[in-house]
Amino acid sequence: MKSTARGGFGLIGPRRERHTVPVADLDALALPVGDDGVVIGVDAHGRPAVLGINRPTPYEVTLIGGLWTAQVLALRAAATGARVAVETGRAQAWAGLAQAAGGGQQCVTLHDVGRVPPQGASAGSPVLVVRDCGMRPPRGRVVAGPWQSVVTLLPYLSPTAPRLLQNSALVGVQRVSPDEAEQIGRLMGLPRQTVESLPTLGDGVTLWCTARDRQFVMTQGTEQESSLLGPCRRID
Repeated sequence: MKSTARGGFGLIGPRRERHTVPVADLDALALPVGDDGVVIGVDAHGRPAVLGINRPTPYEVTLIGGLWTAQVLALRAAATGARVAVETGRAQAWAGLAQAAGGGQQCVTLHDVGRVPPQGASAGSPVLVVRDCGMRPPRGRVVAGPWQSVVTLLPYLSPTAPRLLQNSALVGVQRVSPDEAEQIGRLMGLPRQTVESLPTLGDGVTLWCTARDRQFVMTQGTEQESSLLGPCRRID
């Protein structure tokens, strides 16, 4: 049976008989992450939070956060069978990950900024492009497309952030300064309580949000990830 896309939230599977949900449980369904993809951590109730990166439609993600979280996401995407292309000006920070991922197979490749070649993404060979290009990433030569998602990492809020956030289907925000929190709150339409919490977030906590939905997720490294990347941290 052919699957169709859910407006940025994964794929619709085979249809079965309808199920009912109590009204009190409806809020639990309004999440910016889905149930098919990369496990990025757990939510406030300890349930797995899953980010559907491999999808048949273009998918842009912006993460205002730390290198550690971006690298965990890259490792876990590679573990699902995706090829990961990293566009970065600090290849030395990614070299160990690229060598360790894939069990000897080259599933994570490193490229200078502006030098990512066409990746040939397909349903059988999905691609995640991670753009680690500093505060002012240039417009990428390789953009999101079918079966090719793009995650842009910003260490802090920058002048390019409004454009990136506006064009992203999903935005991740880790600990930021109070001034940055205010700006992000205006750009994303966040409630006051959420804005005030952003400067106090722990190292492994990310607020994942869309224009309508939001969810806090705690990411903790596995034993292998911690051995390779060290403990979770917001600042590199």
